[in-house]
Amino acid sequence: MAARLRSLSTSIAGWHGDERTDGSPLIDPELIALRRTRLFGATGTVLMAIGALGAGARPVVQDPTFGVRLLNLPSRIQTVSLTMTTTGAVMMTLAWLMLGRFALGKRKMTRSDLDRTLLLWALPLLIAPPMYSKDVYSYLAQSQISLQGDDPYRVGPATGLGLDHFFTLSVPSLWRETPAPYGPLFLWLGRGISALTGENIVEAVLFHRIVVLLGVGMIVWATPRLARRCGVAEVSALWLGPANPLLFMHLVAGIHNEALMLGLMLAGTEFALRGIDAAGPLLPRPWVWPRDTRQWARWYPMAMLVAGTVLITMSSQVKLPSLLALGFVAMALAHRWGGTVKAFFIAGGALTALSLAVMAVIGWASGLGFGWLFTLGTANVVRSWMSPPTLLALGTGQVGILLGLGDHTTAVLALTRLIGVTLIAVIVTWLLFAVLRGRLHPVGGLGVALGVTVLLFPVVQPWYLLWAIIPLAAWATRPGFRATAIAATLLVGIFGPTANGDRFALFQIVMATLASTVIVVVLIALTYRRLPWRPIPEPPPPPEPPTAKSDAYAESS
Repeated sequence: MAARLRSLSTSIAGWHGDERTDGSPLIDPELIALRRTRLFGATGTVLMAIGALGAGARPVVQDPTFGVRLLNLPSRIQTVSLTMTTTGAVMMTLAWLMLGRFALGKRKMTRSDLDRTLLLWALPLLIAPPMYSKDVYSYLAQSQISLQGDDPYRVGPATGLGLDHFFTLSVPSLWRETPAPYGPLFLWLGRGISALTGENIVEAVLFHRIVVLLGVGMIVWATPRLARRCGVAEVSALWLGPANPLLFMHLVAGIHNEALMLGLMLAGTEFALRGIDAAGPLLPRPWVWPRDTRQWARWYPMAMLVAGTVLITMSSQVKLPSLLALGFVAMALAHRWGGTVKAFFIAGGALTALSLAVMAVIGWASGLGFGWLFTLGTANVVRSWMSPPTLLALGTGQVGILLGLGDHTTAVLALTRLIGVTLIAVIVTWLLFAVLRGRLHPVGGLGVALGVTVLLFPVVQPWYLLWAIIPLAAWATRPGFRATAIAATLLVGIFGPTANGDRFALFQIVMATLASTVIVVVLIALTYRRLPWRPIPEPPPPPEPPTAKSDAYAESS
């Protein structure tokens, strides 16, 4: 099975075709295979939603399934629920791989076909309990603290609400004493949700999922437009980015605020690049009031640039790393103005001033100020194996213990994380100057910078990979990148932790994994001739029309 997956992913990654065209339409056998693939993936997300009733991150109190005979059954057979969730995730990921045949080949599916697939796969997860993470309950607790008038950047859920509060009870114990690490815009939105829903956990979770949907909608809107700027086929970018299984599993099902952060960042980047592309050597002077329609048209570039800067800054007020996009927009603007030192300082200074003004307005209007700047390192208490600097420190510490040198993990961890952050600063600076000199597209620079940030960040979560995958999907066309993105998705999406919303015993995880493997192998065998596990044969070429010479020969005979 592993060899078959490698073969399928390698063939998909190598089929890139002509990226500057949308390709020819699918033929009838491909359309049939596309519909079956869509149904196969939708069946997987339905299984995920059902399994989440027992294996998801259900609240400790106010569980709507408690006491309901049918809905409460999965919670009593958790190993079966975990098997259903894992099997569904694998089915959806395999369907995504097969869908790549129709997104990266010479003949591509239409945008509407892909949009329908995205909607169909997401629908079952919208009404399912949170999955793979309990972060949404931290959102609720921190928002409730803000609603009560306390500062969520100073107190955690246990202190601000009390250990017996039903929001606090659903927060993982690791985060009950920690302040909020999120920006004021997100907590402001959460405070509004708490004011609307009161102390109803289910309603509050559904409202947060609506916020996630708004973010996903902006991602789906911006990705194809950015792809057109980079000469990449829209469907190819949408398949690798917004249709990625990690987005369904961790943003839609897991309800993470990365959806809002990425949506605002990508939409802001698109608006800003529109303004830069439409601008002349100099933007119109702001003190000249337009007198006719033609003069109003001259203000269009500035309006787009301002709108893009505002959106990017708003995204940073959800999570700070998205502010990198503003640096690449500023360098693109400076390049547009000639790439001189003067252009560098004018573009960088103007956008920085506007961004700081937007931050000040959000901090003042929300009443939360700039306290978030002092809680950015909250997540560093986690020792994430997905972070290379952290993994290196943990390995070095274990070697020291084995050699009898003592446990120096904490000291080594501080050093490796410092080196990682320094490398991020150096590489991002080099990428910014590459954009300034016109040697790198700003979308590509942003994607690579976020990829380096994720790779060298002190803490890496599975959904952080989307920071880099989605913008790079709109820019990179090399099969090597696509193969890497596919491999990372398979590793994190299938073989990574599949249900960290609840705690499971080791034997449950092993049994669920074995059962899921058997089920998937049987499904592959049953659908081997009906789904596009193999390349669809090319249609025979149309017969050549008879030539004039052959017609004359027929008449003479």
